[in-house]
Amino acid sequence: MSKPMDMTLAGIRAQYQHGTTPAELMATLRQRAGECSDHNLWIHLLSEQEVQPFIDALEKLDPDSSPLWGIPFVLKDNIDLAGIPTTAGCEAFSYTPTASAFVVQQLLDAGALPVGKANLDQFATGLNGTRSPAGPCRNSFDPELVSGGSSSGSAVTVALGLASFSLGTDTAGSGRIPACFNNLVGVKPTRGLLSASGVVPACRSLDCVSIFALHADDANTVLSVAEGYDQTDGYSRSNPFPNQSRHYGVHRGPLKLGVIPEEQLKFFGDDAYQKAYLNTLAILKADSIELVEIDYTPFDEVARLLYEGPWVAERYVATLPLIDEQPEAVFPVVRDIIAGGGKPTAAALFRAQYRLQELRLTCARQMESLDALLTPTAGRLFSIEEMLQEPVRHNSELGYYMNFMNLLDMAAVAVPTAFTDTGLPFGITLGAPAFTDRQLLAITNRIQTLCALTLATSGLSLPALSQTPVARQDWMDVVVCGAHLQDMPLNWQLTERGAHKVQTTTTSNHYRLFALTDDPLNRPALIRVEEGGSAIEVEVWRLPSSEVGSFLQGVAAPLGLGSVTLADGSSACGFIAEGHATNNAVDISRHGGWRQYIAQA
Repeated sequence: MSKPMDMTLAGIRAQYQHGTTPAELMATLRQRAGECSDHNLWIHLLSEQEVQPFIDALEKLDPDSSPLWGIPFVLKDNIDLAGIPTTAGCEAFSYTPTASAFVVQQLLDAGALPVGKANLDQFATGLNGTRSPAGPCRNSFDPELVSGGSSSGSAVTVALGLASFSLGTDTAGSGRIPACFNNLVGVKPTRGLLSASGVVPACRSLDCVSIFALHADDANTVLSVAEGYDQTDGYSRSNPFPNQSRHYGVHRGPLKLGVIPEEQLKFFGDDAYQKAYLNTLAILKADSIELVEIDYTPFDEVARLLYEGPWVAERYVATLPLIDEQPEAVFPVVRDIIAGGGKPTAAALFRAQYRLQELRLTCARQMESLDALLTPTAGRLFSIEEMLQEPVRHNSELGYYMNFMNLLDMAAVAVPTAFTDTGLPFGITLGAPAFTDRQLLAITNRIQTLCALTLATSGLSLPALSQTPVARQDWMDVVVCGAHLQDMPLNWQLTERGAHKVQTTTTSNHYRLFALTDDPLNRPALIRVEEGGSAIEVEVWRLPSSEVGSFLQGVAAPLGLGSVTLADGSSACGFIAEGHATNNAVDISRHGGWRQYIAQA
């Protein structure tokens, strides 16, 4: 293989600044692709003539305002690129689209250059990368090992330096398993955040277009371009404000991650992966990240519903009429899985949906106090030979930590965190409820920086990632000091909006507390002073961001919400008062807090 290139977005831009042209870069990548032919990466590698129109289109774009100008990318071959056949890994299914998939057009409009259509597990049915008539897609670190699937070629092309990023799809883990096995970041977005128009479905109600990138910054940039509401896609969803790209950065401060108890972990005999997982947890603990054990049983039951339940019927529908009329055209293992999808009844689907809803509530309760759930991405890295000998069992084992995500409507990011003693990549997956994509990427940023692995197979060091500190946007901490305290008359205004108490603490010693004697609601006023202040007891309540507006409407003058400094030096939104509030008010600071004042009144 040629000398490693810096294929990060910044690295490609640097090449252009030093005089490389897009045409020269794409020619180099085609040459390098030829050096990797034994990996079975491609369904269709674009020729010089096929790439030229995309290069010509760059002349109409401003490099400074086009975030992906000249950036090479790869598509999984179940995603449409205008004028290039889409096969989903099955020639009998092949068609040539006249328009690119919505998400692909977003990338092209931002200046991205397609390198080719990548190999995949046929009809996106598999997690291992061996279920393709084009041959098993070989791992970028060891060609005797599986690459992970179904987005196998999409991941390996990035890992081998043939593209800066790639698109895959993820129904059961196909955007995460290949990331783990090839030392990449794998983003499985919230369902519907990226349009699926122009994507051959596997399970249409669950499918996600996924992103493979070298690090969190690049993943966020690509996600920012690719996302967008698509009115032609019935499953498309608008991205809410707290999940916008501006909220990406690095997660600072306290972080609570759910982990699986030891007795529920499975590594399927892979001691190296088990050791890498434990080493990863040790690194996180050393950074004061709190790890809290959860019961994985309901998550595992949801995961088993995906293939053992009636959702396999969606795969059957997606391949009609081919699966009925030309079953011999379908890869044998894939055919056996999909053909079974014609059997489940409507009654079976409803029974499964009822059970899924029960499990969703159980899982959601465990997630309430967590910033994210952390699991190994995979329990074992199998050889190709092992996978071909027992394709169904080992594929199912790969899905142990993955298959529940879309059924529970969660976002997820696979994060590379370690190499085994034999130099093979290992990683974890972070998951959280829908529309927490930026929150997860900000945590990914922190973890990638802590682990500081080299990029993919290049040996190049991880560059400095965004240092913009960010906090969660789906809730806001509110400091209360009077009638909103726990068990006080107005506490219901918090609890009925879903708030929960985080802590009892005090302000810094720069405050005075007054009783508003003329106030019919019997409230106190917290005033910041430069001298003669005291530490006042307060409570911090965590309020869903969606409820902040209605809560604020209920705050009557002379009180309002502003910044309150706490004893540890941090600041949070809290009750403050206008200066004139102290007129005819009684200074009760000596009591140390409203609760103590009430008790002695």
